[in-house]
Amino acid sequence: MYRIGIDLGGTNIVAGVVDEDYKIVAKASCKTNVPRPESEICDSMAEVALKAAEKAGITIDEVECIGIGVPGAVNPRTGVIEYSANLFFHNWEVVKMMKERLGKKVLIENDANAAALGEYLAGSAKGAKNAVAITLGTGVGGGIIINGKIYSGSNYAGAELGHMVIVKDGKECACGRKGCWETYASATGLINLTKAKILTEKLDYSYMLKLCDGDINKVDGKTSFDAAAAGDPAAKEVLEDYIGYLSTGLVNIINIFQPDVLCIGGGISNQGENLLGPVRAIVEKERYTKHNDKQTVICRASLGNDAGIIGAAFLD
Repeated sequence: MYRIGIDLGGTNIVAGVVDEDYKIVAKASCKTNVPRPESEICDSMAEVALKAAEKAGITIDEVECIGIGVPGAVNPRTGVIEYSANLFFHNWEVVKMMKERLGKKVLIENDANAAALGEYLAGSAKGAKNAVAITLGTGVGGGIIINGKIYSGSNYAGAELGHMVIVKDGKECACGRKGCWETYASATGLINLTKAKILTEKLDYSYMLKLCDGDINKVDGKTSFDAAAAGDPAAKEVLEDYIGYLSTGLVNIINIFQPDVLCIGGGISNQGENLLGPVRAIVEKERYTKHNDKQTVICRASLGNDAGIIGAAFLD
Protein backbone atom coordinates (compact mmCIF):
# COMPACT_ATOMS: atom_id res chain seq x y z
CA MET A 1 0.00 0.00 0.00
CA TYR A 2 1.14 3.53 -0.77
CA ARG A 3 0.67 6.94 0.81
CA ILE A 4 0.68 10.41 -0.70
CA GLY A 5 2.35 13.41 0.89
CA ILE A 6 1.54 16.94 -0.27
CA ASP A 7 3.72 19.95 0.41
CA LEU A 8 1.48 23.01 0.16
CA GLY A 9 3.81 25.98 -0.17
CA GLY A 10 3.36 29.63 -0.97
CA THR A 11 4.94 29.12 -4.41
CA ASN A 12 4.42 25.47 -5.36
CA ILE A 13 2.19 22.51 -4.54
CA VAL A 14 4.11 19.23 -4.70
CA ALA A 15 2.63 15.76 -4.23
CA GLY A 16 4.63 12.57 -3.88
CA VAL A 17 3.65 8.90 -3.80
CA VAL A 18 5.63 7.24 -0.99
CA ASP A 19 6.05 3.49 -0.49
CA GLU A 20 6.33 1.53 2.74
CA ASP A 21 10.12 2.00 2.78
CA TYR A 22 9.72 5.80 2.79
CA LYS A 23 10.86 6.06 -0.82
CA ILE A 24 9.21 8.59 -3.13
CA VAL A 25 8.03 6.65 -6.18
CA ALA A 26 6.75 9.59 -8.20
CA LYS A 27 6.04 13.32 -7.86
CA ALA A 28 3.86 15.93 -9.52
CA SER A 29 3.61 19.66 -8.95
CA CYS A 30 1.93 22.90 -9.93
CA LYS A 31 2.10 26.56 -8.98
CA THR A 32 0.12 27.59 -5.91
CA ASN A 33 -0.86 30.92 -7.48
CA VAL A 34 -2.06 32.59 -4.30
CA PRO A 35 -4.18 34.42 -3.50
CA ARG A 36 -7.13 32.44 -4.84
CA PRO A 37 -10.18 30.68 -3.32
CA GLU A 38 -9.80 27.69 -1.00
CA SER A 39 -11.77 25.51 -3.39
CA GLU A 40 -9.32 26.19 -6.21
CA ILE A 41 -6.32 25.34 -4.03
CA CYS A 42 -8.02 22.07 -3.08
CA ASP A 43 -8.74 21.33 -6.74
CA SER A 44 -5.04 21.81 -7.51
CA MET A 45 -3.92 19.60 -4.62
CA ALA A 46 -6.29 16.84 -5.71
CA GLU A 47 -5.06 17.17 -9.28
CA VAL A 48 -1.36 16.87 -8.42
CA ALA A 49 -2.10 13.94 -6.09
CA LEU A 50 -3.85 12.09 -8.90
CA LYS A 51 -1.07 12.97 -11.35
CA ALA A 52 1.55 11.64 -8.93
CA ALA A 53 -0.42 8.41 -8.57
CA GLU A 54 -0.66 8.09 -12.34
CA LYS A 55 3.10 8.61 -12.70
CA ALA A 56 3.66 5.91 -10.07
CA GLY A 57 1.48 3.51 -12.06
CA ILE A 58 -1.14 3.13 -9.34
CA THR A 59 -4.74 4.15 -8.80
CA ILE A 60 -6.05 6.25 -5.94
CA ASP A 61 -7.63 3.05 -4.55
CA GLU A 62 -4.12 1.81 -3.77
CA VAL A 63 -3.41 4.86 -1.61
CA GLU A 64 -3.90 4.31 2.11
CA CYS A 65 -4.08 7.98 3.10
CA ILE A 66 -3.01 11.48 2.13
CA GLY A 67 -1.09 13.89 4.33
CA ILE A 68 -0.64 17.62 3.77
CA GLY A 69 2.13 19.82 5.18
CA VAL A 70 1.09 23.46 5.46
CA PRO A 71 2.92 26.61 6.61
CA GLY A 72 1.18 28.28 9.51
CA ALA A 73 -1.02 27.35 12.45
CA VAL A 74 -2.59 23.97 11.73
CA ASN A 75 -4.97 21.94 13.89
CA PRO A 76 -4.54 18.25 13.02
CA ARG A 77 -7.43 17.27 15.31
CA THR A 78 -10.05 19.39 13.55
CA GLY A 79 -8.45 19.32 10.11
CA VAL A 80 -8.46 23.11 9.96
CA ILE A 81 -5.74 25.51 8.85
CA GLU A 82 -6.38 28.15 11.48
CA TYR A 83 -4.05 30.73 9.99
CA SER A 84 -1.48 30.80 7.20
CA ALA A 85 0.04 34.18 6.38
CA ASN A 86 1.67 32.96 3.16
CA LEU A 87 -1.54 31.43 1.83
CA PHE A 88 -3.86 34.23 3.01
CA PHE A 89 -6.32 31.82 4.65
CA HIS A 90 -8.04 31.73 8.03
CA ASN A 91 -10.03 28.78 9.46
CA TRP A 92 -9.84 26.74 6.26
CA GLU A 93 -11.49 23.30 6.58
CA VAL A 94 -8.99 21.74 4.22
CA VAL A 95 -9.35 18.10 5.38
CA LYS A 96 -13.10 18.10 4.79
CA MET A 97 -12.68 19.64 1.35
CA MET A 98 -9.94 17.20 0.29
CA LYS A 99 -11.94 14.19 1.48
CA GLU A 100 -14.81 15.34 -0.73
CA ARG A 101 -12.48 15.42 -3.73
CA LEU A 102 -10.49 12.23 -3.24
CA GLY A 103 -12.58 10.04 -0.95
CA LYS A 104 -9.54 9.11 1.14
CA LYS A 105 -8.36 9.59 4.70
CA VAL A 106 -6.67 13.01 4.86
CA LEU A 107 -4.37 14.37 7.59
CA ILE A 108 -2.68 17.76 7.99
CA GLU A 109 0.30 19.10 9.91
CA ASN A 110 2.52 22.16 10.01
CA ASP A 111 5.08 21.85 7.20
CA ALA A 112 8.14 22.17 9.48
CA ASN A 113 6.76 19.43 11.72
CA ALA A 114 6.17 17.23 8.68
CA ALA A 115 9.74 17.84 7.50
CA ALA A 116 11.09 16.91 10.95
CA LEU A 117 9.12 13.67 10.84
CA GLY A 118 10.49 12.94 7.37
CA GLU A 119 14.07 13.37 8.55
CA TYR A 120 13.29 11.19 11.57
CA LEU A 121 11.81 8.40 9.45
CA ALA A 122 14.19 8.37 6.51
CA GLY A 123 16.83 11.11 6.78
CA SER A 124 19.57 12.43 9.03
CA ALA A 125 17.63 11.73 12.23
CA LYS A 126 16.79 8.12 11.35
CA GLY A 127 17.41 5.86 14.33
CA ALA A 128 17.17 8.68 16.85
CA LYS A 129 14.66 8.61 19.70
CA ASN A 130 14.42 12.38 20.04
CA ALA A 131 15.29 14.86 17.29
CA VAL A 132 14.95 18.47 16.25
CA ALA A 133 14.96 19.69 12.65
CA ILE A 134 15.67 23.32 11.79
CA THR A 135 15.06 24.86 8.38
CA LEU A 136 16.90 28.07 7.48
CA GLY A 137 14.80 29.79 4.85
CA THR A 138 12.85 33.03 4.61
CA GLY A 139 12.25 32.43 8.31
CA VAL A 140 13.45 29.70 10.67
CA GLY A 141 11.23 26.64 10.73
CA GLY A 142 11.40 24.12 13.55
CA GLY A 143 10.10 20.62 14.15
CA ILE A 144 10.49 18.55 17.32
CA ILE A 145 10.24 14.76 17.59
CA ILE A 146 9.96 13.27 21.09
CA ASN A 147 9.85 9.49 21.47
CA GLY A 148 9.05 9.19 17.78
CA LYS A 149 6.09 11.60 17.85
CA ILE A 150 5.70 15.17 16.66
CA TYR A 151 5.58 17.58 19.58
CA SER A 152 3.24 20.49 18.86
CA GLY A 153 1.96 21.52 22.28
CA SER A 154 -1.52 21.73 23.72
CA ASN A 155 -2.79 24.04 20.96
CA TYR A 156 -0.90 22.44 18.02
CA ALA A 157 1.18 25.60 17.62
CA GLY A 158 4.36 24.48 19.36
CA ALA A 159 7.88 24.31 17.89
CA GLU A 160 7.87 27.91 16.64
CA LEU A 161 11.56 27.92 17.48
CA GLY A 162 12.33 30.84 15.20
CA HIS A 163 10.34 33.11 17.49
CA MET A 164 12.38 32.78 20.66
CA VAL A 165 14.03 36.11 21.40
CA ILE A 166 17.83 36.10 21.40
CA VAL A 167 18.37 39.90 21.36
CA LYS A 168 16.30 42.00 23.78
CA ASP A 169 14.73 44.96 21.95
CA GLY A 170 16.43 43.77 18.78
CA LYS A 171 15.31 43.87 15.19
CA GLU A 172 11.56 43.76 14.65
CA CYS A 173 10.23 40.42 13.48
CA ALA A 174 7.26 39.84 11.17
CA CYS A 175 5.48 38.29 14.17
CA GLY A 176 5.49 41.65 15.96
CA ARG A 177 8.14 40.88 18.59
CA LYS A 178 11.65 42.27 18.60
CA GLY A 179 14.83 40.22 18.55
CA CYS A 180 13.41 36.90 17.34
CA TRP A 181 15.97 34.27 16.38
CA GLU A 182 14.67 34.01 12.82
CA THR A 183 15.28 37.72 12.28
CA TYR A 184 19.00 37.00 12.70
CA ALA A 185 19.50 33.33 11.80
CA SER A 186 17.30 32.86 8.72
CA ALA A 187 18.55 33.19 5.16
CA THR A 188 16.80 36.56 5.17
CA GLY A 189 18.76 37.50 8.28
CA LEU A 190 22.05 36.59 6.61
CA ILE A 191 21.15 38.60 3.51
CA ASN A 192 20.30 41.61 5.67
CA LEU A 193 23.56 41.31 7.59
CA THR A 194 25.48 41.19 4.30
CA LYS A 195 23.71 44.22 2.88
CA ALA A 196 24.20 46.18 6.09
CA LYS A 197 27.92 45.43 6.08
CA ILE A 198 28.29 46.72 2.55
CA LEU A 199 26.22 49.84 3.20
CA THR A 200 27.41 50.90 6.65
CA GLU A 201 31.09 50.51 5.82
CA LYS A 202 30.65 51.83 2.26
CA LEU A 203 32.52 48.86 0.90
CA ASP A 204 32.75 49.89 -2.75
CA TYR A 205 35.75 47.59 -3.03
CA SER A 206 34.06 44.64 -1.31
CA TYR A 207 34.21 41.29 -3.05
CA MET A 208 30.65 40.76 -1.74
CA LEU A 209 29.47 43.62 -3.93
CA LYS A 210 31.56 42.41 -6.86
CA LEU A 211 29.82 39.03 -6.70
CA CYS A 212 26.51 40.87 -7.10
CA ASP A 213 27.70 42.88 -10.12
CA GLY A 214 27.56 46.00 -7.99
CA ASP A 215 23.83 45.58 -7.28
CA ILE A 216 23.14 45.16 -3.57
CA ASN A 217 19.66 43.84 -4.37
CA LYS A 218 21.30 40.71 -5.81
CA VAL A 219 22.80 39.71 -2.45
CA ASP A 220 21.71 36.18 -1.49
CA GLY A 221 22.51 33.56 1.11
CA LYS A 222 25.67 32.48 -0.70
CA THR A 223 27.22 35.92 -1.17
CA SER A 224 29.06 36.21 2.14
CA PHE A 225 30.20 32.58 2.06
CA ASP A 226 31.63 32.92 -1.46
CA ALA A 227 33.30 36.22 -0.62
CA ALA A 228 34.78 34.84 2.60
CA ALA A 229 36.17 31.86 0.68
CA ALA A 230 37.89 34.36 -1.60
CA GLY A 231 39.48 36.04 1.41
CA ASP A 232 37.20 39.06 1.88
CA PRO A 233 37.66 40.16 5.54
CA ALA A 234 34.32 41.99 5.64
CA ALA A 235 32.51 38.82 4.53
CA LYS A 236 34.29 36.88 7.26
CA GLU A 237 32.98 39.38 9.80
CA VAL A 238 29.44 38.93 8.46
CA LEU A 239 29.70 35.17 8.83
CA GLU A 240 31.15 35.45 12.31
CA ASP A 241 28.11 37.47 13.36
CA TYR A 242 25.64 35.22 11.54
CA ILE A 243 27.07 31.97 12.88
CA GLY A 244 27.10 33.49 16.35
CA TYR A 245 23.38 34.28 16.16
CA LEU A 246 22.58 30.87 14.70
CA SER A 247 24.59 29.08 17.38
CA THR A 248 22.96 31.04 20.21
CA GLY A 249 19.57 29.65 19.23
CA LEU A 250 20.91 26.14 18.69
CA VAL A 251 22.47 26.08 22.15
CA ASN A 252 19.14 27.16 23.64
CA ILE A 253 17.33 24.36 21.80
CA ILE A 254 19.88 21.74 22.84
CA ASN A 255 19.79 22.88 26.46
CA ILE A 256 15.99 22.61 26.52
CA PHE A 257 15.36 19.41 24.54
CA GLN A 258 18.67 17.49 24.58
CA PRO A 259 17.84 15.74 21.28
CA ASP A 260 19.90 12.84 20.00
CA VAL A 261 20.15 14.62 16.65
CA LEU A 262 19.68 18.22 15.56
CA CYS A 263 19.64 18.50 11.78
CA ILE A 264 19.75 21.72 9.80
CA GLY A 265 18.12 22.17 6.41
CA GLY A 266 17.27 24.96 4.00
CA GLY A 267 19.46 26.63 1.40
CA ILE A 268 22.05 27.86 3.90
CA SER A 269 22.73 24.25 4.93
CA ASN A 270 24.21 23.66 1.46
CA GLN A 271 27.36 25.33 2.81
CA GLY A 272 28.03 22.08 4.67
CA GLU A 273 31.03 22.15 6.98
CA ASN A 274 31.72 25.81 6.21
CA LEU A 275 28.60 26.41 8.30
CA LEU A 276 28.44 23.38 10.58
CA GLY A 277 32.09 23.31 11.64
CA PRO A 278 32.09 26.78 13.26
CA VAL A 279 28.61 26.13 14.68
CA ARG A 280 29.74 22.94 16.41
CA ALA A 281 32.77 24.72 17.87
CA ILE A 282 30.55 27.34 19.53
CA VAL A 283 27.95 24.83 20.69
CA GLU A 284 30.63 22.62 22.26
CA LYS A 285 31.83 25.56 24.37
CA GLU A 286 28.43 26.93 25.38
CA ARG A 287 26.10 23.94 25.88
CA TYR A 288 25.10 23.15 29.44
CA THR A 289 25.99 19.47 29.05
CA LYS A 290 29.59 20.03 27.90
CA HIS A 291 30.83 17.52 30.49
CA ASN A 292 28.39 14.74 29.59
CA ASP A 293 29.53 11.70 27.63
CA LYS A 294 26.53 11.75 25.30
CA GLN A 295 26.08 14.85 23.17
CA THR A 296 23.63 16.02 20.52
CA VAL A 297 24.81 15.28 16.99
CA ILE A 298 24.57 18.39 14.81
CA CYS A 299 24.34 17.57 11.12
CA ARG A 300 22.89 18.65 7.82
CA ALA A 301 19.36 17.51 6.98
CA SER A 302 19.66 15.02 4.13
CA LEU A 303 16.26 14.89 2.43
CA GLY A 304 15.89 18.47 1.23
CA ASN A 305 12.39 19.32 0.05
CA ASP A 306 11.45 15.62 0.06
CA ALA A 307 11.42 15.60 3.88
CA GLY A 308 8.08 17.38 4.03
CA ILE A 309 6.50 15.03 1.50
CA ILE A 310 7.68 11.88 3.29
CA GLY A 311 6.68 13.25 6.70
CA ALA A 312 3.25 14.33 5.48
CA ALA A 313 2.65 10.93 3.91
CA PHE A 314 3.26 9.18 7.24
CA LEU A 315 1.25 11.38 9.56
CA ASP A 316 -0.99 9.42 11.91
